[in-house]
Amino acid sequence: MTPHRLPARPLLRFVVVTLAWLPAAFAAWYVLAPVILLPAELIVRGIARAFMGELVRGIEAHGGVVSFVTTLRPGAVDAGGELSVDVNMLLYAFGLPLFVALTLAARQRPLWRTLAIGYVVLMPFIAWGVVADFLKNVAITAPPLVASQTGFGPRARDMIAFAYQFGSLILPAVVPAVVWVLTHRAFLDRWRRLRPTAT
Repeated sequence: MTPHRLPARPLLRFVVVTLAWLPAAFAAWYVLAPVILLPAELIVRGIARAFMGELVRGIEAHGGVVSFVTTLRPGAVDAGGELSVDVNMLLYAFGLPLFVALTLAARQRPLWRTLAIGYVVLMPFIAWGVVADFLKNVAITAPPLVASQTGFGPRARDMIAFAYQFGSLILPAVVPAVVWVLTHRAFLDRWRRLRPTAT
């Protein structure tokens, strides 16, 4: 066997094992979402209480969905009723089972410490996506009569749009990958040592 083929075997094995772990990781993530995502939900509640008291009357959680009960009126301002906005937390947490599958496939010890670090680090970014989704719904995509009640100006709406795009398109996929790389430097160093040197 030629030297340049040596790195291919561990890499292929790692990819296969990662793919094998993915279904179980996603199944556990989906079924246990109310428990697994509780820290992110608590962060969302804290942000709403600290910074959105005039906009959010309360937060309810059911399954993996967070419902923001707002002070906004769906119709005329003096009409009855209140607006509730549902945000599916799973949309912003799909990087969690991916991180778990990659970590289990790498088998770097201590395994549970690495999983705990990734779990703790990902929670604030999941909360970011949930809060940005809510703000996008009430300030940008809501009917003008509802959006006008939020009091957000054009600059604030631009910031909300950026936060939503960043929180939905970039953070869920990039943060787990970055955390995995940072917590698996020894594993990656072993791969580097397998790389054939130029002659």
